[in-house]
Formats: sequence, structure tokens, C-alpha cells
Amino acid sequence: MTTTMNSVRHKQALTIFLVIVVAHWAEHIAQAIQVYALGWPLPEARGVLGIPFPWLVTSEWMHYGYALIMLAGLWFLRQGFVGRSRTWWNIALGIQAWHHFEHLLLLLQALTGYHLLGKPVVTSIVQLIIPRVELHLFYNTLVTLPMIVAMILHRRPSLAERRRMTCSCAVATA
Repeated sequence: MTTTMNSVRHKQALTIFLVIVVAHWAEHIAQAIQVYALGWPLPEARGVLGIPFPWLVTSEWMHYGYALIMLAGLWFLRQGFVGRSRTWWNIALGIQAWHHFEHLLLLLQALTGYHLLGKPVVTSIVQLIIPRVELHLFYNTLVTLPMIVAMILHRRPSLAERRRMTCSCAVATA
């Protein structure tokens, strides 16, 4: 599966993955706009999908699942990248590995009822200094930007990188 996903189906897999990532990132941006531009109280600022489905915002299982899907996507699609694009993809993967760990920590607290440092709600490590809305917007931005740089470099490889590629993602050169 990873062989075709990183060769003949790499471009298609990257496109699907990018749509999922950008849609999730947009949810965090929408929530920040609801809080800071529209002045909504935090419990009502649930992004776009959280309005009709409020459980999406409060479900640690859903957040953990997304973090795991992101980590898996970055890991499985990694093999198709070479050179400079691989470096940027690895940066996104490393950041997502930490983000996944933070969501695992949140999920374990939700399941056990034991909260970090006795906090009244589930709390991640970095959330001790940055509020959750801002932190998750920051994390998703921090993962998405190097991912986009990787995809741009992957589509426009150097000649040496193009020779090492196993997919047809590169745009034709003039």
C-alpha cells in the first residue's frame, strides 16, 4: 500500500491529505475568529462543524483520532519525498509527533479523571502557558506550514531531486 501511495498514487494521496489538513486548520481559524473577532464566549466558539455538532469540540477521542490520522499520514506519505521537500516534511512530522503526544496526554486524562497538576480540566503540557484555543491553532499552523513548503518543493524539485523521485508529482519544466 505505501509503495503505490508513494509512487503512482502519491499526488492523489497528498491532495486528499492536504484537503483534510487544511479543513481542520480552517476549523481552528474559525474558532479563533469567533472568539477574537466576533467576541463569542469560549463555550459557544466551536468552529464551523462544532456549531451543529457540539460534541466534536469536547470529544478528546475525536481530537486524538485526528492527531493520530495526521501522524500516520505524515509518516506513510514521507517515503515519496526526497531532498529539500523531505527535510520540510520531516519537520512537519516531528512537530506532529509532539502534537500527537499532547493529545494522548489529554485523552488519558479524560479517560482516567486524573488531570495534569491537579487542574480542573484536561490540560496538555504547553497548555500550562498557552490557552487551548490559541495553542491548537498554533500547533496546526506549525504543522501545516512546513507541510505546504514540502509540497511546493516536491512539485518543483531540482534536477537531482527529480531523478530520485518515484512519483509523478513534479510539474513539467520548460
